[in-house]
Order: sequence, then C-alpha cells, then structure tokens
Amino acid sequence: MFCYQCEEAKDGQGCTTAGICGKTSELAGLQDKLICLVKGIAFYRKEQGSRDDEADNFVMESLFMTLTNTNFDKEDFKRAISKAVEIRDRLGNVSDMGSLPEAATITVDDMMEKDVGVLSTKDVNVRSLRELLTYGLKGLAAYTHHAQVLGYEDSEILKFINVALSATLEEKSIDELVSLVLECGKYGVDAMALLDKANTEKYGNPEPRAVSIGTRDRPAILISGHDLKDMEQLLEQTQGTGVDVYTHGEMLPANCYPQFSKFENLVGNYGGAWWSQREEFEKFNGSIIMTTNCIVKPKESYRNRIFTTGVAGYDGVEHIPSLNGNKDFGKIIGLAKGCNPPIPLEEGEVMAGFAHEAVLSVADKVVEAIKAGKIRRFFVMAGCDGRHKERSYYTEFAKSLPKDTIILTAGCAKYRYNKLQLGDIDGIPRVLDAGQCNDSYSLVVIAQKLAEAFDMEDINELPISYNIAWYEQKAVLVLLALLHLGVKDITLGPRLPAFVSPDVLNVLVENFGIRKNGTVEEDMELMLK
Repeated sequence: MFCYQCEEAKDGQGCTTAGICGKTSELAGLQDKLICLVKGIAFYRKEQGSRDDEADNFVMESLFMTLTNTNFDKEDFKRAISKAVEIRDRLGNVSDMGSLPEAATITVDDMMEKDVGVLSTKDVNVRSLRELLTYGLKGLAAYTHHAQVLGYEDSEILKFINVALSATLEEKSIDELVSLVLECGKYGVDAMALLDKANTEKYGNPEPRAVSIGTRDRPAILISGHDLKDMEQLLEQTQGTGVDVYTHGEMLPANCYPQFSKFENLVGNYGGAWWSQREEFEKFNGSIIMTTNCIVKPKESYRNRIFTTGVAGYDGVEHIPSLNGNKDFGKIIGLAKGCNPPIPLEEGEVMAGFAHEAVLSVADKVVEAIKAGKIRRFFVMAGCDGRHKERSYYTEFAKSLPKDTIILTAGCAKYRYNKLQLGDIDGIPRVLDAGQCNDSYSLVVIAQKLAEAFDMEDINELPISYNIAWYEQKAVLVLLALLHLGVKDITLGPRLPAFVSPDVLNVLVENFGIRKNGTVEEDMELMLK
C-alpha cells in the first residue's frame, strides 16, 4: 500500500500500512486496481468519437468512489473491478490501435503480482504530475457527477477526463503534463459553473438566512454529504410524517435554497464538519443518511441507524439504491419514528446562503464600502476542514482579522469560524458563506464582478487574499481552477500536498506564488500588504 492523495498522508509522505482515513491496505489495493482499469478504459475512449454513456459514466463514478472518505465497501470495489474489465475489454475488442499500454490489457490476476499503484511510476516528478492530474480529475468527476444527477451534463468535460486519464499512461514531458494539469483547472471552472446552473435552476438561488443550530423535541433524520437531489427526495418523503430533517456538514447550505426552505420539517443544521461525526452522530439518536463523500468509520452505537447512498459506501452499512434516479427512504423514515429526539449540541443560529446572486444583489453597497475605506480587504478562506489540531490556525486567523475585512468562504472549512461573532460592516456580515465546496464557483464570480466594477483587467489587483485549507481531491480541483484563472499568491495549508515533489512545487511557486501557511501573525502581515 502507498497512498498520499489527501492532506492526512502519514508523516506528510504517505500511508503504507493503513490509511489515516481508515481504509485498509486491502481496500487501497482494490482502489489502485480500479484506477488502473479505468485508465485502460480512458485509453480506448479517447480515440473514439461516438458517445458511450456506459463507459464514460462508469469512469466518472469510479473516480468519485476513490475520493477520500467516500466508499469503504470492499464488495463495491470488487464489483466495480469486474465491471471495469467488462467495459474495457468490450472497447478493446473493436479497437486496432497497435502498441497498447499495460492498463489497456492487464488481467485482474496479473494485477495481483504487479504494482499498479502510485509507485509504479518511478520518476518522482512525472509521478507527482500524473498524480496531481489524477486527483484533479477525481474532483472534476465528483462535481460532474453532482450535475449529472440533476440532469445537466457537458460532453466536453467527459471527453477531457478520458483524454487526461489516458495521458497518465503515456510518455509525456514535464511541460506537457503541467499543461494538462492547468487544463484540468479550466474544466474544473466549467464543471463548477455547470453544477451552479443545475442547482440554481432546479432549486432557486440561495437566499441569505439565519439557520438554526438547535434542536426540536421530535424524532429526526440527519442528512450529510453533498447531494441535493437526495435532499429533495428525503424532504418530499418525510413531509407530514412527524419526522424532522436536519442537515450536517456540507449539507448546511441546503437550508438556503427556496425549494427546500419551504418544507416545515427542514429545521436546521446539527453539528459541524465531517471529522466530528462519530461523536455527533452518536448524540443525534435518529436515522442518518450519507449521500456522498465524508463518511468515517461508524461507531457501533449508531451503526444500525446510518445508511449510505449514491457512490458512498461502508462495509456492513446498509445502502439505499437508486431506481431510475428515484430512491425509497421509507426504511430510514420508519426507523427514525422510533428514535429519541436529538441531544442538543448547541443553540442559536448561523448565517448562510451568500452565493454569488445574493452578494451581487448588494454589489453597489459592497463597492461603496470599499471606496469609503470601510472594507479594506476580502479573505477567501474556503476549502476543507480536518481533525488535526493545526487547523485551529484558521480559527485564530479569523479572530485576528481587522474589523474592516470580510471572509469569503465555501466548503466545510467554514466550521472553524462561522459560529464566531465577528459582526458586520454596514449590514454586510463579515463571514459570507457561499455554500458547499461545490459552490466555490460563487467566489470566482464574486471576484470577477468586483474586478469589473473597479475596471481591473487582472484579478490579482483586487483587495483579495487567498488563505485556503485543503483536505481531499475536490479541493485539489478548486486549486487548479484558481490557477487556471490566473490567481496568484495563494496560501495553502495546513500542509502542502505530499504528492507535489520539490521540483513541481518550485514550478508552482515561480509561476503562481503558492506558499504554505506560516504563523497567524506572519501570514496576516504578509496578506494585509
């Protein structure tokens, strides 16, 4: 086993016996085999002009399955490996392409004897760029999948996934790989824009509102992850049953969509980021549904009332299947009815719903506040949260910001500071939460509109600093999207990715000014300049 795709990579280098995330060496091996076979599928697909929905959707879902903290069910991966061989060999039977890469022909038995994982690429810089590209594609596949579930797709994104995955099998120069990595960022922007369109056309533009973080004295269901269609179906099926619905983690922003807020039994958010779920889920008492990534090993105390759906999975946890896009949550609802109400964790409210339309509706007010010197600077503090104590840095950074600054956030990184009482500037909250990590596109739109308002051609001239926290591969794609847009001087933490070699890091530093975060005081002084 060797895995270094997330921020928790052991000792900042890589997990070699078991993942810090909880995956076993057996599961890591199954994921490596699936990725190898998926690259073989991509190799055949890049040469074919016609559509192949089965193959392209399988590649997308397989990449999503291997995202950190998404699927820990070995049987799911064994089934996916069998399906991958079937699809790859079907494509190969109609192809006459001469010399073929190993991933296009290798058998499952042969993979037992060979290393098909990360370390199979010997050159450290080529390996670094191949993995950076692969992890960006995992994030791209996740966002594309979210949009497709709602009926929105872009065939060019699916085509690029195949082309880029296939490129990881080829002898590409460093410059060619760097170019593909940045192109992945371009398609990342496209995918996030597509998902934004899907979410808002389906459920309306998010509206700023105070979301309750307390509880009611009724049985309830907790929904976590990112999938809004699951949210829709759950709310429809629980309506009038006497069962409340609470969001958790990245589902918090769902409270702000007009189509969801009309449901009286959507009562607020319970708990915080993904890493605290073992304690929070235990106290929730009711049924729990994990819709996408962010699941961690369940405690026995609630294992019988947690469920997965979509690409998420865990050994021994019941999975809710989809039948033509429809899911029956009846068992979850029935179980919840017999459960005690949630144990309160906290009281009060938290503000959310500041996606691009909400912020742009008061753009004149924001611009005037900047011109008047009331808003000195914006700080983009988006990305992921995590369990390690180093992440208290982000709470302290937010607390230390001057009162004439505003935080723009998206993703679960917000849980480090969104419950602080930081006040407002002329009625504009000092923490503007755009939503899920999926909604990072809103931050891009806000920055671009501000640049237009001040007649700036270079987005880097804006009074905006970037202090990004990362954890998994969706965050990798968001970073690549920012690089594609030309954003420079990004501070990244709490650790730099282990998969970025020193030479590749030098390229990022020289061309984009990427740096690791330091102390709160050092970074504050640097960014306020």
